[in-house]
Amino acid sequence: MASLLAHPGLILIAGAFLLVWLRGGARSAVALAAPMAAVVLAWNVPEGVAVQAHFLDFELALFATDKLSRLFAIIFALMAFGGALFALNQKSPLELPAALLYAGAAIGVAFAGDLVTVFVFWELMAIGSALVVWSAGRTAYAASLRYMMIHLLGGVLLMAGIAGHVAEFGSIAFERMTLDSPSHWLILAGFLINAGAPPLSAWLPDAYPEASWSGTVFLSAFTTKTAVYVLLRGFPGTELLVYVGLFMIFYGIVYALLENDMRRILAYSIVNQVGFMVTGVGIGTEMALNGAAAHAFTHIIYKALLLMSAGSVLLMTGRRKCTDLGGLFQSMPLTAACGIIGALSISSFPLTSGFVSKSMISQAAVDLNLFYVWIALAAASAGVFLHAGIKFPWFVFFQKDSGLRPPEPPLNMRVAMIFFSVLCIGLGVAPGALYELLPYAVDYVPYTGAHVVAQLQLLLFSGLAFFVMLDYLRRTLTITLDVDWLYRRLGPAVCGVAARALARMFAALASAAPARIMDIVSALRRHHGPEGVLARTWPTGSMALWVMVLLLVYLLLYYL
Repeated sequence: MASLLAHPGLILIAGAFLLVWLRGGARSAVALAAPMAAVVLAWNVPEGVAVQAHFLDFELALFATDKLSRLFAIIFALMAFGGALFALNQKSPLELPAALLYAGAAIGVAFAGDLVTVFVFWELMAIGSALVVWSAGRTAYAASLRYMMIHLLGGVLLMAGIAGHVAEFGSIAFERMTLDSPSHWLILAGFLINAGAPPLSAWLPDAYPEASWSGTVFLSAFTTKTAVYVLLRGFPGTELLVYVGLFMIFYGIVYALLENDMRRILAYSIVNQVGFMVTGVGIGTEMALNGAAAHAFTHIIYKALLLMSAGSVLLMTGRRKCTDLGGLFQSMPLTAACGIIGALSISSFPLTSGFVSKSMISQAAVDLNLFYVWIALAAASAGVFLHAGIKFPWFVFFQKDSGLRPPEPPLNMRVAMIFFSVLCIGLGVAPGALYELLPYAVDYVPYTGAHVVAQLQLLLFSGLAFFVMLDYLRRTLTITLDVDWLYRRLGPAVCGVAARALARMFAALASAAPARIMDIVSALRRHHGPEGVLARTWPTGSMALWVMVLLLVYLLLYYL
């Protein structure tokens, strides 16, 4: 068990408990040192099963490493460092401990070699993420409850699926599964809920924007990407995931284009980008799986950068709607520049990280002659540039001047944004280091003339379309209705109508009860009172007659 001391996830969880008690400089030091220690450990941990434990009749692989788990553990730990650096000024005493617990649990899932360990860390991750939302204060309380409701449902489905899998196959090993039994369908459903797949995608844009200016940065990284990891591990090549992923892609684009809240735009964009990864998992070739894993890695960085930029604006202005913002580049040039780098990365602009990862998924579709899938991915890339690549920076930092002149955020926040900006450009310029970490050997060159020209053409015409249709995309005070309307509005309304109907029914029963009780008392008195039939004295002859009748009935029943 001594090897557990080298588990990067447990290092972060231990750091989370320390942060509860520490204050001042010691707190900041631990908040940064624990993730950096986790990065070093994740990078150097040898492959294989490091720690096993006996549970009932099964062997738990508590700490198992291969290239895929190392890749996700590294980026999770790196994200925990960048997020902690950004959030050092966060006044909430709960958020940083909850965030490190959340990140440590995500790393625990990545290093889990069996389904029981996956489930334990999976639920711990749900607790940590809900606490991150909750730490934003009373305004986020309702959103955190809805968030927990959805994730408890996903946990129940996952637990039921694991129990069924163990009963049917007698194994708890976390290996590739096929949709050949109800238990595997339940496990897949539990995974997809965390991925933000339909029909419950709305939990993500409902809860994430209600977190604090720094909490949303943490939330963007772990839950959905952990879901991508378990899909890569458990269901590679499952054709259903191609269609689920494509639905997520266009669902996210449409709702992001309709949104007015800058963080809800980026939250819907998470659903959209995870859709690319889920599609890659469904395609299932080595190229596609490498692409999905690489895109998860790069997405964590550029999405965190975008949300850092949005969080800085929220902190310095107190405003989150695009209709209240604009012209901020004049007083927040660094924040605007970092937001633009994140926007170019999510749009797969050449020389940024998104270009070297997302293009692998498209290439996998081409290799299998999946023409319509490739067309859909190309159209989706143009849609991403519309809502995240242009809409977010244009309406927040440029376009009509709001008159606001907030200063740049504190130094630690600026350093965190610069750090992630460097990673976005560095990975885009020199993707070899990322490709070395991928689970399969990479035989792919992103920077060919055809790839670069095709992507630039796509982005150019997408940008042209944005400005041509700018009147239709202008900022408006709108509220978008999503599937969560069913349980946030319709459900409570139906319950209210039912409650009022029941109240009226009980009131009617209560008003009628005294009269009915008196009727019952009168009937009882007629039969059992002093003058009642059952209370008066019976003649001996009548009693003998009834005894004889009962004996005759008994004899008849006996002989029959």
